[in-house]
Order: sequence, then structure tokens, then C-alpha cells
Amino acid sequence: MEVRTLDNGLRVALAPCEAESVAVGVFIASGSRHETERTAGISHLIEHMLFKGTPTRTPLQITQAVEGRGGNFNACTSEETTCYFTHMPDEYLAESVDLLADMYLNATIPEDEFAREKGVVIEEIRMYEDEPDSVAMENLQRSLFPSSRLGAPVAGSEASLRPLRPEDLRRYIKAHYLPSNTVVVVVGSFDPDEAFGVVSRAFAPLRRSRPPRPAGPAGRSRPSPSRVSVSRDVQQTQVAIGYRTFGIRDRRKYAAVVFDALMGRGMSSRLFQSVRERRGLSYDIASRMQFFSDAGMWVVSAGVAPDKADAAIATIDREFERIRAHRVSAAELRRTKEFLAGNFRLSHERVTSKLFFYGHTLLSFGRVVESEEQVAGIRAVTADDVVAVARAVIDPGRRVLSLVTPGGGRAQGVC
Repeated sequence: MEVRTLDNGLRVALAPCEAESVAVGVFIASGSRHETERTAGISHLIEHMLFKGTPTRTPLQITQAVEGRGGNFNACTSEETTCYFTHMPDEYLAESVDLLADMYLNATIPEDEFAREKGVVIEEIRMYEDEPDSVAMENLQRSLFPSSRLGAPVAGSEASLRPLRPEDLRRYIKAHYLPSNTVVVVVGSFDPDEAFGVVSRAFAPLRRSRPPRPAGPAGRSRPSPSRVSVSRDVQQTQVAIGYRTFGIRDRRKYAAVVFDALMGRGMSSRLFQSVRERRGLSYDIASRMQFFSDAGMWVVSAGVAPDKADAAIATIDREFERIRAHRVSAAELRRTKEFLAGNFRLSHERVTSKLFFYGHTLLSFGRVVESEEQVAGIRAVTADDVVAVARAVIDPGRRVLSLVTPGGGRAQGVC
């Protein structure tokens, strides 16, 4: 693994490995957090529009360039990042890079395609509004980050998308799709010098630029516990409990990852064993630790029968108190760390998993975090580290509970 830099400042991570394929990703430090209330959802809409044609490729030709060779092609937008990537047989490295660079540099955003795709994204938003777990998570995140764009939906809203015009997207691309703000990652079977040459030629039109202005602050969390409840036409009650945490550069991040796995990742986790296996209160329950650059959140979610919701929440809260009050045993800590290390190593047998890990760590830290460093960080966590993180994260005064409950209407309340 090595990182090289073009004359215009674009960083290129090259990670050759044993494979019969090559994955190429373009990662941009631009997401919903970089937007304003007026432009909410524009990053995600741009992601869609880059597939809609360039001066030399129609939308169908863009798709056929990858699928016609048996490859996979996609993109994703989050709070702080947008990524476009291909996964192709290894002989198509040059074609992959050329296609992604063409989309990045030359997207035309035609008026007819724009109007049509904006309608598609609005339907996507409506789809999420019909999914109780998505609604519970969106309300939870808004409550955890009430004064920050981190609390806003990545896709925006119908109200924010309707007024947008193609020229708004072009201005946003010009301000954010910059070499200083972008990394290209290549993983798989390839020659590093050849790959760097291909990337250099394809992205040569980019001019060196100043870094864009940083995203707005994460803001303060609510000063007291909060509860958000929404009524929907569903049969289960969707429960999401969340807490604000620290950012990805915090030295406690590995302890936080171990804490999260111990509590809610996999069937051996405490919450799964307590809520499902011993009490039968939910079919599935899981936790998730998500880091942003300067903040984060830890979330526990479950779907339960309405008459079991109170018992499930009480059981979850008891597990919260137990991890705060008692030291983790050596055996449980060892199992949890080996679960994480093994899971990470197995996932890195896939070139696309390597691609995303390297791309995100390069954007987050300005360097690539090697697999060995990640595993070593996990294995170095102690029982005292886990308890310290549990006490820092599970602050009863900062707890947010988000519910989607059965009911025919769209009523919503916050207390």
C-alpha cells in the first residue's frame, strides 16, 4: 500500500493484492453536513446526476461500460463523504478510471434528466418515510444533533429539493469537487506504476485548489433526556436509543468499537442474549457506533411488539447500567476482540471492503490506516478501557429515545 500525490494535489492510494479484479473509488469529502438548509440534499442529488451523462457518454453508455464487462458500479452519499466506485475484472482498470474521471469532471446535468431524477430522489425519500426503522433513526439523529447539519437527513426533503436547479448543482460541484478534497483509491490486481499513470492522465485537467471551507460544527446536544414518538400504520413498535459520542480521531475509538461489539454486534452480544434469547422480546436487536470527524453517535435499535416495548426498553437500560457498573471479564473481552479482529480480516478478503476502508481513513486522517494497525488497536483495548468508554457514552442525562408506534395517523410528539 502506498499513497502518491498528483501535481494538482489529488491523492492516489494504491493497494495491489491477490485478486482477479480491480476496484476503483473516487472519495470526496462532501456530504449532507456541508450543505445549508436551502441546499439540503444537494450532495445526494449530485451523486445521482453524475450517472446521467457527459459530453461523450449517455446514461445508458455509462451503465453499459461497467455492466457490459460483468462489473459492478455504484455510489453512496453520507453526512461527510460522497463516493463513486467500480469493481471490474482486472483487465479493465483503464476503462474504470476513465469512466469515473469523466463523470467527476464532465457531468452535464441535462435539464430533462435533472427533472426526472429529482422526482426519483423524492420517491426515494418517500420510501424511507414508509420504513419505521428509517423514521426512528432519522428522528433520533435529529434529536442528537439539533443545531447541526449532522442531524439533517442525507437525502434532504421534498421541500428543499423542489427549488433546486441544474446551475445550483454545478456551483456546488465547482466548490466541493476539488483535488484537495478528493482521493482516488485503487485496490486489486494491477501494477502500481501503470495505475498511477492512468489516474494521473485521467485527472490531469483538475487544477490545484485551496481546501474548501470546513463543515459547520457538530453543535451541542440536548441538555436533558428527550423522547420522540411518531405514529405510523405499522404492527411493531420500532425502538431506537442513542447517545452522542466523540469523533473518529479520539484516542478512545478502538475501545468504543469493542464496547459496541460487546453490547450489540452479533448473536453473542449482551443485548441480543438478554433481549431476544433470554426474554424473547424482539426478533432482532443490534447496536451501531458511528463516528464523524468531530462527533459521533452510539445507537441501539430493535423492533418489538407494542405490548412488549416497555419491557424491552427496561431490559436494554439494565444492560446499560450493568456495563457501566461492572468490569468486563477477561474471557468476554477476549471473545469480543477476536470477533472484531476476525470479522475485519475476513471482510478484507474483498477488494471493495479494502477500497472503502482505505478511502475513508485517507480522508479522515490524511493517511491510510493499514489493516495491521486496525487489528492491533482492537487487541490493545483493556477491560478498564471498555468501562471508561461505557461511562462516557451512556450518560443518562443525554439519552434520546425515538419510537415509531402503531397507529393510523402521522402524529408526532417530542417531550
